[in-house]
Amino acid sequence: MSRASTAAHSVGEATPAGKALAAALVIGYALITMVPLVWIVLTGFKSPPDSIAYPPKVVFEPTLEGYVNLFTTRSRQTEAYIESLGPPQTWYEELVRKRNMVITGPSRFAGRYMNSIIIGFGSTFLAVFLGTLAAYAFSRFKVPLKDDLLFFILSTRMMPPIAVAIPIYLMYRTLGLSDTALGMILLYTAVNVSLAVWLLKGFVDEIPREYEEAAVIDGYTRLQAFWKVVLPQMRAGIAATAIFCLIFAWNEYAFALLLTSGTAQTAPPFIPIIIGEGGLDWPAVAAGTTLFLLPIVVFTVVLRNQLLRGITFGAVRK
Repeated sequence: MSRASTAAHSVGEATPAGKALAAALVIGYALITMVPLVWIVLTGFKSPPDSIAYPPKVVFEPTLEGYVNLFTTRSRQTEAYIESLGPPQTWYEELVRKRNMVITGPSRFAGRYMNSIIIGFGSTFLAVFLGTLAAYAFSRFKVPLKDDLLFFILSTRMMPPIAVAIPIYLMYRTLGLSDTALGMILLYTAVNVSLAVWLLKGFVDEIPREYEEAAVIDGYTRLQAFWKVVLPQMRAGIAATAIFCLIFAWNEYAFALLLTSGTAQTAPPFIPIIIGEGGLDWPAVAAGTTLFLLPIVVFTVVLRNQLLRGITFGAVRK
């Protein structure tokens, strides 16, 4: 065997230099994309003057004033009035009094945050539930005009949802669904269900029919075979679909701004209007944004294994 042949390597095998370059590019890209997130988190721990300092402060004295301002409403008072109140009873009262202010009550952020959780997870559950049933039907049954129906479902994603905002606004006002959690859940479900159907149909197609046929021969009904045989093998696809649907419902801004104003308002339209002294309270805005990111991060981390399987499902055939 010649020396040249022993030194040859597979076309698909990366060289050490190539692997190092790829790793450097991935790490560099990750660091660049993480910079805005890190800056938002750090801003949440700055004082209002430090948050708008120029040049921007990288080293600063951390404070929880932004989080206190996020969860409370405050009123400016005279020094004589503040002294008449006696010493502050809590650490957050002490922070507020340093600005010659007193806490007058809780803010509306907690309610808006809970609305986001109810609407986001509620619409995601409905979209994935309906999408799973529809995807199974399209994959396993002879549906008349199947291709036309699938194309029609896909066509609902071809234009931005905000393009139909005015008709939806008029319809919701007539039906009494404006500024209601039910109305927002139904709307986000309608937008996400087409995505869920198309994603999940691919996963159902990859599951051999022989599994269900064997279950039916063993005495299972069609519904039991779906529940005990097909559904467990769709977990990766369901997890991936749920994450995509939740990200849309969680971050959606335009419909939330147009169709809600108080009772069902979510966090996205509320966070940008947090007002402090002389304008936007940037530490409070950053604190709200940080807390707003947490559910998506936790949900994705919990389902990360299923998400990776879902993205690569069917990519390699034996």
